[in-house]
Amino acid sequence: MRKLFILLFVAAFLFSCKSKKTVVDGVAIKEVSSVKIIQGHYKNSPDFKTIAIRANAKYKDNHQSHSVNADIRIKKDEMIWINVKMLGFPLAKVLITPEKVSYYEKINNTYFEGDFSMLSNWLGTDLDYTKVQNLLLGYAVDDLKKGKYENSIEENWYKLTEKEKKTATVAKEFYFESANFLLKRENISQPTENRKLEIQYPSYQNEMAIFLPNEIQIKATQKEEVTISLFYKSITFNEDLNFSFSIPEGYDRVSVD
Repeated sequence: MRKLFILLFVAAFLFSCKSKKTVVDGVAIKEVSSVKIIQGHYKNSPDFKTIAIRANAKYKDNHQSHSVNADIRIKKDEMIWINVKMLGFPLAKVLITPEKVSYYEKINNTYFEGDFSMLSNWLGTDLDYTKVQNLLLGYAVDDLKKGKYENSIEENWYKLTEKEKKTATVAKEFYFESANFLLKRENISQPTENRKLEIQYPSYQNEMAIFLPNEIQIKATQKEEVTISLFYKSITFNEDLNFSFSIPEGYDRVSVD
């Protein structure tokens, strides 16, 4: 029985490794233009109707840390639905649309409905629906086609740095590997307010000719440091998904600073 258990464990491990299809990064050696980097990045823009992601999430701040499971469903450009569980028990649900952010949590029976200022204040940079969707899919939070950037090679990656403006209070940096111009890291900082957001994508997978992250590391620093790690365990495309969301009766509305 013990040998059978070991064989099953090894087989499961090997299967999970093969199913990941991790993409090998390209090393940046030859300088290329900012335009080519940006065009190469958006050439990978995913074509899908819906995505269902099963993920493990780890959260840590100066006072607490948690590890939970999350079901993430995305209806492209319309809504993001997240169901958070711990040990199989539902803890909270989140619904993000272009109009608002809503969530409720079951421990204290509270809920929130409002604009994106809550997420923006929490992560230390201005956010909207498109930016949150891009973050989850491994694409630059900003629309790079609308900015002007200086380019260089750093850490074997192509680096784009937003050109300084006379009134600029925000500094932005984006790093890409060279094979497919996949985003590896982006830094958005407001030095005068001591705020910084760093998002890292250690590796990607290629499913149905769509590049998606295996892992996302988020670190937001302002009054305190918050880190969030997302590990994508499985991904499916274009299924008929349920995005139902309703706040239970009797829950208390809260405001978030």
